[in-house]
Amino acid sequence: MARPIRYVHTNLVARDWKSLAQFYIDVFGCTLKPPERDLKGKWLVDATSLHDARIRGIHLQLPGYGEDGPTSEIFQYSSMTRGVAHKINRPGFGHIAFAVGNVQQMLEKVIRNGGGKVGDRVSTEIKGAGKIEFVYASDPEGNIVELQKWE
Repeated sequence: MARPIRYVHTNLVARDWKSLAQFYIDVFGCTLKPPERDLKGKWLVDATSLHDARIRGIHLQLPGYGEDGPTSEIFQYSSMTRGVAHKINRPGFGHIAFAVGNVQQMLEKVIRNGGGKVGDRVSTEIKGAGKIEFVYASDPEGNIVELQKWE
């Protein structure tokens, strides 16, 4: 019998994995899920097609789920390409989202911890879904984070 499909993790490539992981721990209450990774070898070169690939990083347990819940995998490659700046409308993964108790207070916490504000905080009615208050912010490396509260 085949195993059911389940969501496992999202990978976030960081310029400084330790610093970025600490941001998500401090701001959103993520917790470390050992072991810390230091990956290299022919298998990684074969998998990534990157010559002399080496990855260091950690998985973070996301808040609101048990120990078997999905994680955020924050990895740093030993050599990285210069990428396009993160933009809210860039094709690919756009943002991650956290449900919070107070959008404004969480935005202030993000900013105090080295993140930034992307747009204005808004409240609106989404037809068929309800009323939402949210704001797009950014982590210290420019990745977009949505802070949301549904009523």
